[in-house]
Order: sequence, then structure tokens, then C-alpha cells
Amino acid sequence: MISKYLGKLGVILDSTDLAICQRAFDAILQKWKIARDTEDAEQTAATIITLYKQGIHDENKLVTLASPHPQRK
Repeated sequence: MISKYLGKLGVILDSTDLAICQRAFDAILQKWKIARDTEDAEQTAATIITLYKQGIHDENKLVTLASPHPQRK
């Protein structure tokens, strides 16, 4: 699912990288009850990918840093 956002951002990830990002994405959507086909989901994916490109490769850190702020929900 997160892979559909990669093209928009011009990012290429290998299968291991993609799996980490996908798990973080899925965890955030589930925790915050964000529907997959929404602007919030797209923003979450973009944030995860940006953080990953900046060197944050720990899945738990990605979830923490890319989760929406409480005031968003």
C-alpha cells in the first residue's frame, strides 16, 4: 500500500526497506484509525518515507515520529 506513494515522491526502496515502511504505515493507520484512501494516510506515508530517507530505519521510531499529533485526531 505504501508503495503507491513512492512514485509520487520519486523514491525507490528495496523490498526490505519497503517492508519496514509498510509495517510502520500499517501500525499508524490501525492505531489512529486512519482510512487508507485519505489525505491523512497519504501524509503519513510521505512522512514515513521522508524519515526513512533521512536515516531513521527503526520501525518503532518511524511509528513514533510519523504518528499524527493528538490535536489532528
